[in-house]
Amino acid sequence: YPAWKNTAAQYFACGEAMYPQLLADLEKAEKSIFLEYFIVSHGCMWNGIEQILRRKAAAGLDVRVIYDDAGCLSLLPHNYAELLRAEGIRAFSFNRCVPVLNLVMNNRDHRKIMVIDGKIGFTGGVNLADEYINHVEKFGRWKDAAVMLEGEAVRSLTAIFLQMWDIAQEPEFEAYLKQPIPAPAGAKGFAAPYGDCPLDGERVGELVYIDLLNRARKYIHIMTPYLILDGELETALKFAAERGVDVHLILPGKPDKRIPYALAKTHYAALIRSGVKISEWVPGFVHAKVFVVDDREAVVGTINLDYRSLYHHFEDAVWMVDAPCIPAIEDDFQRTLTQCRTVEATTQSIWQGQTLLRLTGRLVKAIAPLL
Repeated sequence: YPAWKNTAAQYFACGEAMYPQLLADLEKAEKSIFLEYFIVSHGCMWNGIEQILRRKAAAGLDVRVIYDDAGCLSLLPHNYAELLRAEGIRAFSFNRCVPVLNLVMNNRDHRKIMVIDGKIGFTGGVNLADEYINHVEKFGRWKDAAVMLEGEAVRSLTAIFLQMWDIAQEPEFEAYLKQPIPAPAGAKGFAAPYGDCPLDGERVGELVYIDLLNRARKYIHIMTPYLILDGELETALKFAAERGVDVHLILPGKPDKRIPYALAKTHYAALIRSGVKISEWVPGFVHAKVFVVDDREAVVGTINLDYRSLYHHFEDAVWMVDAPCIPAIEDDFQRTLTQCRTVEATTQSIWQGQTLLRLTGRLVKAIAPLL
């Protein structure tokens, strides 16, 4: 996964800020549109996108859609890919769910990638469903983040998409990766989109996070929806704080799932004792996956701090250095922090009288890698 120059990056602090830009860029598509998402759900957001996809496919553009079968199991018809193909949109659902217990069902496509004409790319935590743009409310307000790339770094997002597409189709890399991409205005710094695959023995997502923790000198600020850590990542978080780095995590104040929420809280006391700061966002659910470091580096993507993202899922993210949008990422963290409560390393502060939740966390911690 090379680091690219000649790339402009724009950060979006929520899905509703990203959505109008995404629609505008889709309307401008001239050759191809590639989508790969964990969740696609009928509603205002997806319907607006789908209308454009149908029109563009009818006009002869190469329009392709990959969605995860488990992520969309209760959200789309079981034959939705066939319905899209009937409209001229090339589509398939990833890793079809079957009523057989096997480990392969753990390997979900958790990526969120949109590539337009091979020149503009979107990724981040935002799926294609109405809660991600706060058109409907789930678990309070929905806090997410996304990044738009324009320029040469989009080649890597195209390659990541085509790698997944090649699971069901013939390879087409050369036709799409050799097209010239003009340098956009405002291109500065470096961007390196990367993917993570559970089948290759490489823990790319976790190693990037550990590398950032080990190299941080002043601060490392993190937003994540889940905190289910292995020993290496917990040690890296604690060691960074113990050597004087301002390590601060923002997590949800209102969880979407009770068991992962309980497991996250089992890590709080040890982290806080080492100097890690933990805050919970009071208005609702934080779904952003963001690291920002020392006013110079940042990662925005799909990779949570839990076993599923780090070991079991197909994921993607963008590492950026000296990009002009990095101050906006840190500003978003600080603004989000104003709506958070600080967690202290006391039983009362961590659990707030949630005795049953505390017991749940203790009981399921032994099987945390399976959750």
